[in-house]
Amino acid sequence: MAPISVGDTIPDGTLAYFDENDQLQQVSVHSLAAGKKVVLFGVPGAFTPTCSMKHVPGFIEKSEELKSKGVEDLLLISVNDPFVMKAWKKSYPETKNVKFLADGSATYTHALGLELDLTEKGLGVRSRRFALLVDNLKVVVANIESGGDFTVSSADDILAAL
Repeated sequence: MAPISVGDTIPDGTLAYFDENDQLQQVSVHSLAAGKKVVLFGVPGAFTPTCSMKHVPGFIEKSEELKSKGVEDLLLISVNDPFVMKAWKKSYPETKNVKFLADGSATYTHALGLELDLTEKGLGVRSRRFALLVDNLKVVVANIESGGDFTVSSADDILAAL
């Protein structure tokens, strides 16, 4: 399957997260993004070095600046279960506008065409690192990394595109 690209409509799918009352919720991606400008960004795995020390903190730190440029929500997706995503979220002093969403079986990642097979490293199928700027379900910017690179999908890259 070809990776999602500029001009495409993001597929709908169901992701999981824990709400502010610590209740497990299922949510439709379209319900989070319809009628809004959002950044949908994906990482290979929770608690992994580049994801935890660079990619996610960049979006947390730049969340207000992104919001000032019209971005309503920052949607983080990782191929992890919702319990891992909840623990990962708690590892940050604040997460501001970033929603930590679990794609436990990589179903949504597959629908985006962004799977990354890390079986040889003992990690199974994960997500490529990416950042999509989405306006009312349409992809406006598609910054998709090769392998484990972190060169085009940062918060600064999205800010530059805005």
